[in-house]
Amino acid sequence: MKNYPIWLLTLYLLLSCQPLIKEVQTAPLGVTAKNAMVVSAREEASKIGVAVMAQGGNAFDAMFATELALAVTFPYAGNLGGGGFMVYRLNNGTTGSLDYREMAPLAAEQDMYLDDMGQHDRKLSTLGAMAIGVPGTVKGIFEAHTQFGKLPVDQLIDPVIDLARNGYVVTAKQEERLNQYRDLIRETSGQQVLYAQTYKAGDTVKNPALASTLVRLREEGANAFYNGSMAEQMSQFIQTKGGIIKKEDFEQYRAYWRRPIRFSYQDLDIISMGPPSSGGLCLGQIMGMIAPYDLESLGHNTAAYVQHLTEAERRAYADRSHYLGDPDFVAIPTAQLLDSAYLRHRMSTFSPTKATESANMGYGEINFIESDETTHYSIVDPMGNAVSVTTTINGAYGSKLFDPELGFFYNNEMDDFSAKPGSPNMFGLIGGQANAIAPKKRMLSSMTPTIVERNGELWQVLGTPGGSTIITSVLQVILNTHHFKMTMQQAVNQPRFHHQWLPDLIQFEQEGFSEALMNSLKNQGHGIYQGEGRVIGKVDAIMRHSDGILEAGADPRGDDTAVGF
Repeated sequence: MKNYPIWLLTLYLLLSCQPLIKEVQTAPLGVTAKNAMVVSAREEASKIGVAVMAQGGNAFDAMFATELALAVTFPYAGNLGGGGFMVYRLNNGTTGSLDYREMAPLAAEQDMYLDDMGQHDRKLSTLGAMAIGVPGTVKGIFEAHTQFGKLPVDQLIDPVIDLARNGYVVTAKQEERLNQYRDLIRETSGQQVLYAQTYKAGDTVKNPALASTLVRLREEGANAFYNGSMAEQMSQFIQTKGGIIKKEDFEQYRAYWRRPIRFSYQDLDIISMGPPSSGGLCLGQIMGMIAPYDLESLGHNTAAYVQHLTEAERRAYADRSHYLGDPDFVAIPTAQLLDSAYLRHRMSTFSPTKATESANMGYGEINFIESDETTHYSIVDPMGNAVSVTTTINGAYGSKLFDPELGFFYNNEMDDFSAKPGSPNMFGLIGGQANAIAPKKRMLSSMTPTIVERNGELWQVLGTPGGSTIITSVLQVILNTHHFKMTMQQAVNQPRFHHQWLPDLIQFEQEGFSEALMNSLKNQGHGIYQGEGRVIGKVDAIMRHSDGILEAGADPRGDDTAVGF
């Protein structure tokens, strides 16, 4: 194993972990439905999204309701105080994406998280008010609804208000997560706030403050959050807690419609999120680098298979660290990074039997012409429209700063910037100058909401949480179905592995990989991490079979649930 500072390995291996499972379950076929499907982290959210479509709503109506329901029932990552990305495909084949990622406040400075010695103060960028980026979730869901929704907002939001008032039931996994983070929540938000209390599985959590906030959104729309009294209320609260966000930050926030990343892989067309998400570009680079190889002949999750994917991942994440950032602030060589000749050159040093040392391999040379604790949901409606949405407050319960008057946690997305180029964030990702902090800039993300077409028809809708492991989790599910002919549920259930350039380690889930495999990879020069309870991603996906039946893949690693009709 390479020599890395203990703090780096600790952050990378522990803080990026998802909730634990004891074994990877198997199932031949996931939940199926004829007309419509929602797969999300909570049953309540999936049911509300499906109910909206049963009442005549479309995928964008269901997105609106599902997102808000996750804010109520899944405070670990569901949110009003965060942001996200949506990739969509209409039933006529039109595709697009919406960026409602958080942005840096107007008062942000490049060195704002450096101490007197010039070192990155990670507590400042991850805990409390200084870690908060300007939230985009509310703007995003209203923007999508305005553009594509069919049903009135009150019809979408009323069931969520009832859910917040009447409460949701805590699951065993939620009890574990709350126990894990309660001390940090109390340290940051005080002893009296809602989630500073002790909850057991089976308890009901009611959030009347969040219900009141949702009523204001129903009556006043997104303006209540960004231009009205709520914006003033949030900015004052954040400033009293030591933050720098002002009302003007909310007033100047915008959600942006962006062109998605689109690339081909054999008979598949992949539509994924572009910058400021790194997901689509990294996915495209990895798939482009492995395209010349016969993966079926290597065998699923064999040493040879892991070697091929790992070496492509290593190179893509190295490029990510140097070239990617907010496209409104930096020039990103998208076409060159996805160019087949460039990708062949990147793999020219690849050996099928020996690991490349990340320390000796930097980013590729491009000639310029001039980031676990997230949640994902996938939706297909009866009309054939599809949306893939990943939303986040970054770390578990975000900044751990809970607003008792409004009923939600604020994000800690500022940690996704390169606070000090070359210094890793909480997921161990190394960033460069392209992702440096600047006012109104959006921080780089790994979120990879993705839609896959096969022979021109909708085939898959998928995505996952998992911080830096998001991209490789989406990759493996696509490869599982395409090359190894798995059902969607089987593909989601399979054990996963991950490499991200630095630290120079292959991460493996605890279950599903043999000691012989590990030894073979160690003999090739790979560093290995297979810690107890390690989980990579929680993929929520939908596959459309050739007969039109929708099959869900709801990840058993969490409480994820598929509902359809």
